[in-house]
Amino acid sequence: MMQKKMIAMLAPVGLIVGMTMATQAVAMSHGGVKKYTSDSAKSMVINSAGECWMSSDGTPGPQQSCGDAAPMAPMKDAGPMDSDGDGVLDAKDRCPGTRAGATVDMSGCEVVENLTINLVEDEFDFDSAVLKPGMQQALSDLADRIKASKGQEQLTITGHTDSIGSASYNMGLSERRAEAAAAYLESMGISGISTNGMGESSPVADNGTREGRAKNRRVEITTH
Repeated sequence: MMQKKMIAMLAPVGLIVGMTMATQAVAMSHGGVKKYTSDSAKSMVINSAGECWMSSDGTPGPQQSCGDAAPMAPMKDAGPMDSDGDGVLDAKDRCPGTRAGATVDMSGCEVVENLTINLVEDEFDFDSAVLKPGMQQALSDLADRIKASKGQEQLTITGHTDSIGSASYNMGLSERRAEAAAAYLESMGISGISTNGMGESSPVADNGTREGRAKNRRVEITTH
């Protein structure tokens, strides 16, 4: 009789456990989101087995304290890329992989940058805009560098004179010297050249000496 009584008592307990598990299953599957019972401090309620107690109207998961995996953060849109950091976006960059610190043109191609050539080693003759052999060699070297570059260089050629003669005459002479250098570079296939003259206003040496005046009869070329 005692054994039958024990079986009779265990039956309702099994029924309760079964109903509880069914309720838990409903709570777990409701909408595909786990919902957990929480206390007044919003902490998850843990049962005697060390598991979070679930309820259909509880706090939605995932809850890391209940062993749920943390949700993956949505990937942020990185926006347009500039892989080589040259200031030109990859979509417009015709020369990817530019070396760090290089100056590039609008297409992302490296240019021969900030190079100023003072053509004073073989100076212009007095009152002359005719290029000397040393000037032609310097211009040829520059043309070779530009041709080897992937960029689209722009050149500014500035002519200068010594202080002998009137300021207005020297201004015109300096412009003719700049134009002579530009014509030589253009004959070698170089384009994108602008010219101007500074006359006698920017000497690099003492106009009071013959040597100084010779150095001031020059052309400066800047690439950018």
